[in-house]
Amino acid sequence: MTTAPPVPPPAAGVRATARIHAVADGRGGTALPLLAGEGPLALRRTRGREAEAGVVLVGAMSAPLGGDHLTVRATAGPGARLALTSAAATLALPGRAGEPARYDVELDLEDGASLRWLPEQLVSVRGSDLRVRTRVRLAPTARLLLREEQVLGRHGERPGLLRSRLTVTRGGRPLLDQELACGPGAPGGWDGPAGLAGHRAVGQLLVVDPAFAEDPPPAAVLGECAVATPLAGPAVLVTALAGDALRLREVLDAACLAYHR
Repeated sequence: MTTAPPVPPPAAGVRATARIHAVADGRGGTALPLLAGEGPLALRRTRGREAEAGVVLVGAMSAPLGGDHLTVRATAGPGARLALTSAAATLALPGRAGEPARYDVELDLEDGASLRWLPEQLVSVRGSDLRVRTRVRLAPTARLLLREEQVLGRHGERPGLLRSRLTVTRGGRPLLDQELACGPGAPGGWDGPAGLAGHRAVGQLLVVDPAFAEDPPPAAVLGECAVATPLAGPAVLVTALAGDALRLREVLDAACLAYHR
């Protein structure tokens, strides 16, 4: 008598991927031959600026919960112009069994492509454990505007554990690779004077523009807790701390006006 092998338990959490592909339409605009979302990652097309195609990520349910693995994957073909944003803040919530959640963002830009990735804030809720990974691959003539904002807890609440890594390559060469870890379980000192120093919101704005090769922006202090750092490539990185999400957005919006052409 043959005994059937045991059936493995179903994987915990939601697995969902949103896929966007933008191409130049040959008439001075941008078309979206692929716009597909799954589960909590719903996509809606919006009116973009000039030749730009706009897409909004709409959360169809509460996510990411512990155990979830969400992925946003966007590509822009030669000469395409794409703007991606989200309809509301993303809340990292604890799961039932304490598993970490994962949120991956993968952006690929070919020659002459342009992308603005401007999601709303990510809020690390008490008891949550979220690992965010953003990977960007740029052709040498591509342009990028990328904003990340993390808020540590809701009002009056302690944060969860948040680990976020951003890696950017341009023409196959590393342009930026940095990691942030904060909240209970993060390496010691994350909230000390050399870390967040008690601030509740942290963010960055990355601008990659081939025009910076001829006219690079200088290093600058942009206020009490914000700095602009030119990178070894045609790019500038603005890093900012603030007491709350509203003030952080004000600082990064001002930086966007100053560096994004």
